Amino acid sequence: MKDYKDISLNICIVDDEEILRITTAEDLRDAGHNVVDFELPEEALKHIKQHPEVDLVISDIKMPQMNGVELLKKVKDFNPKICVILITAFGNVKSAVQAIKMGAFDYITKPFEPLELINLIDKVAQINCLKFRNKEYSNFFLDKYDIDSYWGSSERVKKIKEEIKLVANSNSTVLITGETGTGKELIANIIHYNSNRNNKPLVKVSCAILSKDIFESELFGHAKGAFTGADKERTGRFEEADGGTIYLDDIDDIPIELQVKLLRVLQENEIEKVGSSKTAKIDVRIIASTKADLSKLAEESKFRKDLYYRLNIFPIALPSLRERRNDIPQMFDSFLNDFPNGRKIKVDEEIYGLLKNYNWPGNTRELENLVERLLILAKNNHITADMIPAEFLNSDFNYKTNEKSGNLVAIVSNLEIQLIKNALAKSNGGKNKAAEILGIPVSTLRSKMDKYGML
Repeated sequence: MKDYKDISLNICIVDDEEILRITTAEDLRDAGHNVVDFELPEEALKHIKQHPEVDLVISDIKMPQMNGVELLKKVKDFNPKICVILITAFGNVKSAVQAIKMGAFDYITKPFEPLELINLIDKVAQINCLKFRNKEYSNFFLDKYDIDSYWGSSERVKKIKEEIKLVANSNSTVLITGETGTGKELIANIIHYNSNRNNKPLVKVSCAILSKDIFESELFGHAKGAFTGADKERTGRFEEADGGTIYLDDIDDIPIELQVKLLRVLQENEIEKVGSSKTAKIDVRIIASTKADLSKLAEESKFRKDLYYRLNIFPIALPSLRERRNDIPQMFDSFLNDFPNGRKIKVDEEIYGLLKNYNWPGNTRELENLVERLLILAKNNHITADMIPAEFLNSDFNYKTNEKSGNLVAIVSNLEIQLIKNALAKSNGGKNKAAEILGIPVSTLRSKMDKYGML
């Protein structure tokens, strides 16, 4: 059974003092925790809402725009189970004590030694150890990342859900492809939490934001003395994920000279720390994602072919939102209900038609952002068509945006949509007559209408 000292907490540090924030984050990573840090509380709050696996927030009390006490309240409103530790100057102890009454776990006064904070975090880990063992806590993720949390009922979505069911409990590597905002990270979450590894870590790595200098150390760890400044041994992300899953987002951004080490993990299930000649066996399931065409990059020698073949064992291709327009009303309503606002919102029916006609270059993420904007505008708990931004209403913009890119598939798709719409208009919506006008079988027309979300 897991001891609290074996638990790696998911920690979010919020502080506008850059040096303190970065050094604290490094100390906690060295102590074995998964850490992200933010200068702005608003950015931290956004991350927390997108990553419910966060266990602990460490925040300075005194910050511009939103102070630590305000952040505490917002975090607790979103998820009361998240622990919050506040950092305060000696003169602000009274505020910190008041914050504890509001639900903060504890506070620590500046200046402090790293060990002092680590000991405090150990207390959080002791509490979280019980939480990790608690079935209700596990069910939180199982419910949140149920297969049906990938919203939609189109044929493409049904096919993807079936693929997830087939692959979830295997140990096969999965490669998720799709445009920005199509839900690649969501699919990774669903696969992990519907697998037999769901009680083990899910470690996420954004390959796009890691600099080339720290990439190898971040993924595989380093030995003490491996390079200047490496005064301690460091655990890499693969070791953190041992027994569970590692999600490598934007896999195409891994430097090509390091791809051979990733290939070794896939082939041999072992890693080698930077500055060490020893290898260590690991048990990690790899899920990778990309918006790039890896096959093309491999042909151009910009990505290793052997690594591509190893990653592409079970590919899942996510459709863009414009390829499943009929799912938009359901997704809109789901996002509406997903925001923790406690309000009942009335939505004009015509809005759904307007949204189905938009091109959605930002895909699902853009739809979610629009819902958040409309909730702010809906002062009377009523979303009306005049609240929709102008760019969502311009049909020329909707169907001609992609033509500028010269993308043949997009141009053909847009042309088919326009021809089908014209034929339906001439036939007053009659599909048999529209098919006759187009010179295609009715079954083909229905198939294309389903593809473009026009049924």
